[in-house]
Amino acid sequence: MKQSVYLVPLPIVDGALHTLSPDVTKHTTGLMHYFAEDLRTGRRFIKSLHPSLVMETIEFAEIDKHDGPDKRLFEQWLKAGHSVGIMSDAGCPGIADPGADLVAIAHRLGVNVVPLTGPSSILLALMASGLNGQSFAFTGYLPVKEPQRSKRIKELETHSAKENQTQAFIETPYRNNPLLADLLKTCNPRTRICIAQNITADNQYIKTQTAADWKKSIPTLEKQPAIFMILA
Repeated sequence: MKQSVYLVPLPIVDGALHTLSPDVTKHTTGLMHYFAEDLRTGRRFIKSLHPSLVMETIEFAEIDKHDGPDKRLFEQWLKAGHSVGIMSDAGCPGIADPGADLVAIAHRLGVNVVPLTGPSSILLALMASGLNGQSFAFTGYLPVKEPQRSKRIKELETHSAKENQTQAFIETPYRNNPLLADLLKTCNPRTRICIAQNITADNQYIKTQTAADWKKSIPTLEKQPAIFMILA
């Protein structure tokens, strides 16, 4: 098997292995080296794919939330000829999740990079939003404090109107409701807002309507991952 770095997607919600391509199981069958955003999640996921594997034979390195991955170890593994998998907590590594720095090293060393097919909450939300999927931008997290947050929302809304571009962003789950309140306070009444939460779960919630319509019945959002999108 050709030496490669595999970008291994995880289900967005626990147990939803049906959202992954069969190639994920295929390419992780003989993979013995992984970088994972969370070691416990990574090990549990690999064990769910390959119940007969002896987990002690597999090497895992954690991607530290503050310091990032151990790039020297990653290079050592690649220079030793090992193929390596990269996993985030959920969804696709490198997309709003760790992994890009490691992939850049793989390219620099001339190692084959293989993205495996799985769910991306950003793309799934965009697909279901009814907003512009031809031009869109993902901004990540907005500022937490005021007035910076409202200023940033207004900047994104202005750019959305100028470019007819969907603007997508996320928030820490326990701040979902305050973010929605700030969106409704700041956005033009005609701006369309999509909220997509618990995507691929049985209780997924995806709804798009104008800011004015949201104000008529403001939902209480769960403390679960959500994608917010606006199109002015």
